[in-house]
Order: sequence, then structure tokens, then C-alpha cells
Amino acid sequence: MRGQHGLTITGFLVTAVILVIIALLGFQIAPPYMEYYTIQKQIKIVASEFQGTGIQRRPVELAFDKRANVENITAIQGKDIEIAKDGDKITLTADYSVKVPLVGNLSACMDFRASSDK
Repeated sequence: MRGQHGLTITGFLVTAVILVIIALLGFQIAPPYMEYYTIQKQIKIVASEFQGTGIQRRPVELAFDKRANVENITAIQGKDIEIAKDGDKITLTADYSVKVPLVGNLSACMDFRASSDK
């Protein structure tokens, strides 16, 4: 005689609850990471636009703000970007934090550093 194999209803419910909790946490944490990758991309584009030109803060800020408006970036603005020049190379960097409420009074604080030199 062969024994039965498979998943009991209790085992299924426990597994389903764990998977739903993980999925909900992922849905809360994923948007800040997607915004980070968008910021990273836009900073690289703005830095490449101003390579080899005289460095002026205001045009760089305006260029980023225009791109941020189109891409719906809300975490930072052009004034939050640090501009450094090394020879002819311009490096743009932005450090920022995002606080995401998870459950009740539990939150996730994520620190990001977007840079054009990566």
C-alpha cells in the first residue's frame, strides 16, 4: 500500500499567508527602488549633456527638474544634486532617504545614493 503525498489544507494556508505577506511587503518596497533606478538613469543623462562644458549649477538643476517632471520623480529635486568636477568630467550625485510605512507603526527606511560615475 502506498501512503498519500501532498499538501494538507493547513500547510497550504500557512504557505499562502506567508507568500501573501511577502508579496505585500514587496509591493510596498518596490516603488522606491524603481524610482531610484529612474533617478540614476536621469542623472547619468544630465551629466552626459553637460560633459565638456563650463559647469554652472542652475542649468544642471533645471535640466534635471525638467526630466524629473516628465519621469514623475518626487524623491529629489535639482537642488538636491551635488555637482563635482574632476578635470573635464562632471559627476552628479544625490543622496536621499525614503521612509515607507509597512504595518502600523513599523516603517522601512531606505537610503539611496544615485551617481553619474557608476
